[in-house]
Amino acid sequence: METLPPGTNGVLYVVAALAALAGLVLLVSLAKNRRRHPGDVFVASRLSRGNRIFPTQVAVTPTSVIQFKPQWLGRQEHSIHISHVASVSIDTGLLLSDVIIETSGGSEPIRCHGHRKGDATRMKQLIEQYQTQRAAAPATAAASEGGATRDCPFCAETIKAAAKVCRYCGRDLPPA
Repeated sequence: METLPPGTNGVLYVVAALAALAGLVLLVSLAKNRRRHPGDVFVASRLSRGNRIFPTQVAVTPTSVIQFKPQWLGRQEHSIHISHVASVSIDTGLLLSDVIIETSGGSEPIRCHGHRKGDATRMKQLIEQYQTQRAAAPATAAASEGGATRDCPFCAETIKAAAKVCRYCGRDLPPA
């Protein structure tokens, strides 16, 4: 059996350590890139700026729009309630699209680069669909309750007919 030259063992340990480090980086990258939210999650392309190692993810749910930005340590999350979404802008390039979701609440908009064109339009359709459903929900809820209301005898605000305490002035009400 041949023996290796004296300096070769150190080189082999360094190569093994570098291979283990590369494997660890790959595992961390894969773990950070898994989808964080159930439902409609749109992942940006790795070919776009800012998405090479950890691509941005945007989840659109019936109640909110959430942007996830994975990082080496932790992640950034930015969410906007679906009723506070003011507009959705799509800037389509040759291959990929940039999506800007602006809010009516005064916070920063969600900006994400590098989504496929189909994903960008699907995001916009889902947001509009959920906003429409949310706007129609109070009307159907009031119609199902019969919409029976009365005026509070103390503060004159409109309250539900079955209310026992006024939600405005907090006083006990006589039976209707």
